[in-house]
Parts: sequence; C-alpha cells; structure tokens
Amino acid sequence: MQPRNTHLNSAALRGAVDLAAVKAAGEAAQKAEQARAERARQAAAAGAEGAPALAQPLVIDVTEETFEDEVVQRSTEVPVVIDFWAEWCGPCKQLSPILERLAEEYAGRIVLAKIDVDANPLIAQQFGIQGIPAVLAVVAGQLVPLFQGAENEANVRKVLDQLIAVAEQRFGITGLQGGGAPAEGEAPAAPAAPGDPALNAAHDALDRGDLAGAVQAYQDVLAENPGNAEAKLGLAQAELLHRVEGFDAAAVRTAAAQHPADVGAQLDAADLDLVGGHVEDAFGRLVDVVGRTAGADRDAARLRLLELFEVIGPEDPRVVAARGALARVLF
Repeated sequence: MQPRNTHLNSAALRGAVDLAAVKAAGEAAQKAEQARAERARQAAAAGAEGAPALAQPLVIDVTEETFEDEVVQRSTEVPVVIDFWAEWCGPCKQLSPILERLAEEYAGRIVLAKIDVDANPLIAQQFGIQGIPAVLAVVAGQLVPLFQGAENEANVRKVLDQLIAVAEQRFGITGLQGGGAPAEGEAPAAPAAPGDPALNAAHDALDRGDLAGAVQAYQDVLAENPGNAEAKLGLAQAELLHRVEGFDAAAVRTAAAQHPADVGAQLDAADLDLVGGHVEDAFGRLVDVVGRTAGADRDAARLRLLELFEVIGPEDPRVVAARGALARVLF
C-alpha cells in the first residue's frame, strides 16, 4: 500500500508492511494454549460424567463451507497440511496414502486436510492451484507452500519435519499432543505461561511507532536469547521502518533511476519497494546490484538483501526464489 503523499511516515508504513507477522507468533501460541486448556477442561468434564473423551481426527475432509473452521482456526493449534487431490488423479493416489499414514504416525503434530479440487473449485482457485497433487500448509493462519507432485515417503517426511520445526520455533505451536485428548491417567495441560515481558515491550513500542525504541528492545531480547525467531523478525521489520521513516519517496526513486551505479540509492529504493508491497522488485533490485558490484558495495547489497529476507520470512516462496538467484550471481 502506497501512502497518498510522497513523504513516508511510520504510520503509513505499518499499513504497508505486514507487521501482523511480528505478533502472530505470540498470539498463535496463546491461542494454542487456550485451545489446549479448553480441550483438557472438556476431557476432564467428560471423564467426570463417565463419557469417553474423543480425540480430534488427524485426517479430515475439508469443503469450502468448513475451510475456515477446519483449517484456518485449527492452524492456531497445529500445523494443518492441505492435500489438494481429485479422484481421477493417479499421482494423488500414490501421495495421499503416504500423507495419511504420516499424519497418523505423527500423532497430533500435524493435521491432514484433504480437499477434492473437483468438489471445491473455489478453494483451488484462491490458492492458485495449477496442478495436483499439490501440498500446502497453514500455520497460525499463514500459508506455507510445501511441494507439488508426487513425492516418496522419505522426502515427504523431511518436509513435514521442517514444517513442524518452523511451527514450533516461530509460532510456539506444538500440535494436538496425541490427537487432542489426554491419555488415561495423564494430567491436563498446564495453563500457558505469561508472554515474555521484554518481547511484549518491543511489540508495544513498534505498535506506538517508537521505532528506535522497538529496535533497541528487540536487540535487548536477542542479547539474552540470540535464537528468538520472533525477536529476529520484529527487529528486521523495525529496522526497515526506521530506515525509511524520513524518506521522500519521490526523491529516493528519482535518485535510484538516475544513478543506477549508486549502491546507497538502490538500497533505499529496495526498502521502499518492500514497504510498498513490491517484494519481488525489492529482491530483484538487490540481486542485480550484487551481480554487478564487488567488494564493500557487493557486501552492502548482499547484507541488505538478507535483512529483507528476514522481514518476509525464510519459508516464503519469494524468499526461496531470491535466495536461488543470489546464489547464482555469487557463485
């Protein structure tokens, strides 16, 4: 989203950049814990009444009518893997049993949602499905492309393991813990612990538009916990917004167009591309700079590109494509 005037400000940029991703991890973890606590309460109540506690199914058929509840809402508790298939599709008949078997084996760490593209064409259109089988995932309401076409079990297992790791590390989502019902004699899940106060303070600073404060707060979190993925994402976005806060958009774009060899001008323009939602343009601009420069200029462009990768997220297909392009110009 571009602001109406040419002088960018932090409020406009917060509308342009998907800052919801910064807080999604904490919110998703909180929702997941709330859902687990509610399941535990229901299971305990069912046990007290003498009724058996029913585990949630791990393989479900999803329709256009049930997609919101079965996929989007459930993705706040567990990674939902979507298998787009059709009865006439031969490769689908090879892949689907593998996915179903692994969903059961993983025992609640993922849920498999099967969508018949013939019966649910609108969903297939919305996801841009061009061929089947196609496998995607939704985690905390965010789409994660996985693969297209039939794969052997070993490769599918690797992809699912990576998905589970991303869901836990970035969003704190660990699954349904055995399909949603505690085992006999097992204690209900403990209530969620309060969020990290330092991380919450960093999020609040970002929400207020205190960009310098947000940068410092995220850096403080990472000084204590260098592996905190949520803080890394927040820092990358806060630094981006802080860099462009005082830009005159028209002047930046004019400078980049008139002085293609000016690396600083290209870095500024790439930042504007990204906050304006032109992700591929930002990545392409910086890959081009890396490809035609050397020494300190090349390092500056490469490092800025890596910073922008952090803003979008490593699993985003645009980042994956740009990493490949970067590797080609570097090596």
